[in-house]
Amino acid sequence: MTKEYPRDMLGYGQHTPDPQWPGSANVCVQFVVNYEEGGENNILHGDAASEAFLSEIVGAAPWPGQRHWNMESIYEYGARAGFWRLHRMFTKRNMPVTVYGVTSALARSPDQLKAMGDADWEIASHGLKWVEHKDMPIEEERQQIAESIRLHTELLGERPLGWYTGRCSMNTQALVMEEGGFLYSSDTYADDLPYWVEGPKGPHLIIPYTLDANDMRFATPQGFNTGEHFFQYLKDSFDMLWREGAEGAPKMMNIGLHCRLAGRPGRALALEKFLDYVQSHDKVWFAKRVDIAKHWRKVHPAG
Repeated sequence: MTKEYPRDMLGYGQHTPDPQWPGSANVCVQFVVNYEEGGENNILHGDAASEAFLSEIVGAAPWPGQRHWNMESIYEYGARAGFWRLHRMFTKRNMPVTVYGVTSALARSPDQLKAMGDADWEIASHGLKWVEHKDMPIEEERQQIAESIRLHTELLGERPLGWYTGRCSMNTQALVMEEGGFLYSSDTYADDLPYWVEGPKGPHLIIPYTLDANDMRFATPQGFNTGEHFFQYLKDSFDMLWREGAEGAPKMMNIGLHCRLAGRPGRALALEKFLDYVQSHDKVWFAKRVDIAKHWRKVHPAG
């Protein structure tokens, strides 16, 4: 217990800084649409087995050396139907969105990629492939990050400014900071506000993400069972954060969505209710993650 501990268990402490959100907002609300369909584990993609993560088949196991028809079709639903339902919902309300785009998935979905661009959504990088990185050799992960940036730039004409691996390793954040070209990364769930860490090329901005206000809990044990559960949890989270902001301690609320999960009709209706609920409030800043990064860099530069 006397040795230096490598984790920060204090953060901002009892008194959080005033983020000074635009418009003196009580809360910043940020929506992420994860686009992973076509980048998941599949022997067609050179992977060893089928996908087994975040689908309607709770508890699925990989099928080594085999394709999994049911799993593939669930992911296909996200690209074919779920994406467009979410796209209509957000563009109808002129709501800003950040996409966590798996680069190989984006490359297989040119129509969806164009729609994201036409809607002025931010496309942050979600890695080259939607696969587990925990056992990946560090040099292989470094090469995959570089290839993801290269392909992203080829597809969009500009490099990504944000990064989130999700299924990351203990090396991921260090490798992203080593790359040096990102305004922010998000492979952490450690706070309600952005924060700076020291990296090999200077201070690096972290914008934390969420696994609780996230539709992935429809695909996990003891998660959301109905759209109403999802709506109520999002509403309670927003109400708490809006009240804290009104009392002088504004925060950020992340909402994580997946085309194959929230894009299903019964869940999409709950999300639609939440969008209308938060838009009925004043003193809310709706932002893309890159907007948050630029704001934080200006108002709370690394010191």
